[in-house]
Amino acid sequence: MHRVVTESLEEYLSGLLEPAARRSIEDHLRGCAGCRAGIDGMAEASRLFGALRSEACQPAPGFYARVVERIEAADAAPSFASLFAFDLVFLRRMAFSCMLLLVAMGSFLVSREVTYRGSLTPDAVLSQDKAAASDTAQAQDNMLLTLTAYER
Repeated sequence: MHRVVTESLEEYLSGLLEPAARRSIEDHLRGCAGCRAGIDGMAEASRLFGALRSEACQPAPGFYARVVERIEAADAAPSFASLFAFDLVFLRRMAFSCMLLLVAMGSFLVSREVTYRGSLTPDAVLSQDKAAASDTAQAQDNMLLTLTAYER
């Protein structure tokens, strides 16, 4: 469609267009078959949609007011803030969830525990050595032998 028609198409189809603008669109439609076919198709679709509207489907008077009254009368659903109202149900739920968390974490730690190495590490041997430290070559060689024996 041309710009003359598309700028005020909605007002033209609803009949709310001013007479001067309406005359200019009608003059254009007399000369342009493409725009005329487009307008006719849109008018037909609008008529069909209007035919779908039924008075039987309209709610009875006062329907919306009754719905609003029921909503206001209904108890409010629990909110996030109500979780922190310290009642017994909340405290029981909190205690149960904490115990469940502890069980889950404990079972994870037990399943992931590595076996304990029974052999001593070089650091442990050095810390338990009760012999006096000596600067002699023989004492240093003995220490090197001890450390290499434990690193295997």
